[in-house]
Amino acid sequence: MSLLFTSLLLGCQGQQSIAPAKTPSAITGERVGGPFENGEFMYIGMPREMDAVDTSAGWTLPAPKLLITGVIYRRDGRTPAPGVILYYYHTDHRGYYTDSLGLDRRVVRHGYIRGWVKTDEQGRYAIYTIKPGPYPGAPDPAHIHPTIKEPGIDQEYYIDEFVFDDDPRLTGERRKALLNRGGSGILRPELKNGLLVAEHSIVLGLNIPSYPSANNSGLKSGLDIGMAQPSFMPDHVYGPDKSSKACPVCKYGRYQGILYFIGVRPDWQEVEKWVAFMEAESKKRKPYFKAYLIWGPGEAYDPEKCVAKLASLGKALNIEEMALTLVPSFSDTHSEIHLSEINGKVDNTLILYRQRNIADKYINLKAGTQSFAQVRASLDLHGPYTVHSSVR
Repeated sequence: MSLLFTSLLLGCQGQQSIAPAKTPSAITGERVGGPFENGEFMYIGMPREMDAVDTSAGWTLPAPKLLITGVIYRRDGRTPAPGVILYYYHTDHRGYYTDSLGLDRRVVRHGYIRGWVKTDEQGRYAIYTIKPGPYPGAPDPAHIHPTIKEPGIDQEYYIDEFVFDDDPRLTGERRKALLNRGGSGILRPELKNGLLVAEHSIVLGLNIPSYPSANNSGLKSGLDIGMAQPSFMPDHVYGPDKSSKACPVCKYGRYQGILYFIGVRPDWQEVEKWVAFMEAESKKRKPYFKAYLIWGPGEAYDPEKCVAKLASLGKALNIEEMALTLVPSFSDTHSEIHLSEINGKVDNTLILYRQRNIADKYINLKAGTQSFAQVRASLDLHGPYTVHSSVR
């Protein structure tokens, strides 16, 4: 038991800020990802050939079986990244980083439940393992440690631990403290034929210090693709939740939807076209799709006039499925819309979410046939059930 307890204490130190000397990057001059103690552990025991699918050594343990599957994208959040190595390790179902015969003594602190996948040409990966247990007697949520090594980057770097949305240890305070390295690390498994399936995508370089990136001087509005879409509480003026403050993410975020933000200078002809399009998509894709308009008038906010305007829009377009909502401004803290970091000065911001994470995003997208086709294609790509073909 002393070995197990020692492993328990040491297992998480691989992703803390106690660092060896910095390794210079041929690209940036700084270590990509910053300090990373024991990052080299991922190479110990690494097989010469790796597949996009891996089954962990813990698969046979008497614990809930878990499949994590998804796509690893390049920094734009849209382009699949082939040939990326994802190393993972985690505790057994009792919460220990257990030892085993044949385990290299240098990586005992990671335990024997560890493995590697290498993304295929479409950036896909799948890991069959078990749901890990939390540390006995500790407040930490159950988690899986992931490390990334991508072609063209000298160093490996860690991304946010995979944690579980239904874990009571994952408190609101802990959620707010997540760094979103590589995107949100929160898994939301669904039970399918006795297997917990968590669809989880990763965005390379997202919130990774010293990561080489293209010029990002363009318009900013909304959080990055791959991050969790924050909850907020708008006033529902028209639609199924009229007269409530139902949170779009909390109530409908399990599946798929669009958050259509319009700001201080809305072009109402454009708005009508987008709303009509989203209403049609809502009818076609229900019950696994939800669309919202969120208006933040800013200094022009007049509750009575703004409510009347949205109600008139809803009636004119005969809205039945879509929600037309209102917040005073996109910096409003009472509704917590400020957490979404929407720029009220742009014409519009379209955020496509799935499983509460941002799957795609558009800024100042003009309504029209081409744009509608683009949004439909993205919705189809990130549909409600897309367990990838790399899964066995």
